[in-house]
Amino acid sequence: MSANGRTARPHPMRLAVADAMRRSWTRPLASAGRPVFMDPLIKHRQNSPLRPGITLYFARALALALAESPECAGYLVGENILSPKTIDIGIAAQVADGVMVPVLRRVNERTMEELLEDYNRLIAQARRRRLAPEDSTGGIATVTNFGGFGLTFAAPMPMPSESIILGVGAVTKTPVWSDEVEAFIPISKANIVATGDHRVVDGADIGRLLKRVAELLQRPEYL
Repeated sequence: MSANGRTARPHPMRLAVADAMRRSWTRPLASAGRPVFMDPLIKHRQNSPLRPGITLYFARALALALAESPECAGYLVGENILSPKTIDIGIAAQVADGVMVPVLRRVNERTMEELLEDYNRLIAQARRRRLAPEDSTGGIATVTNFGGFGLTFAAPMPMPSESIILGVGAVTKTPVWSDEVEAFIPISKANIVATGDHRVVDGADIGRLLKRVAELLQRPEYL
């Protein structure tokens, strides 16, 4: 025991997370955020018999936006930026002593219905710490829903092997003026924040990517 109290060796997963974040922090990182109106998504989810998780909507929107802006999906190796062959998106899942990140494959090419079974299976396996190695590697970007902890804003860090991460904040009600009814009406919104490797993406790139994600989420029936 030290003079400051009891010492204990962290869980191996905590050590793995610490090492990953240390390696990620060696890069110059830039973050930007904006609000997203959530009422269309919430209504679509309530009316869907599938009831997909909110995070899956954001993963699908991010994948479509990255497919349109491949410069945001690249990864710096030496003096070259490598472009991915497929848009595979990691989903951060909180577990005891750390985080596991299962990876959904070809997210831009598959519908929400096609993705849902894999999403539910991978999240369940991650929370039981039973992810196979092939299900947790090869992602080009990650979505993390920090809103599940009641947070409205955070600056997540991308995985060392990825150049960008998208964070989703808690949904809140905000009064917004409506010219149609000439009154303030409650609107659901959430903040989204992207952090990227500044050697690969600039603030303008992140801003355009977030704008496109927000646009896609206004028409969730087409995701």
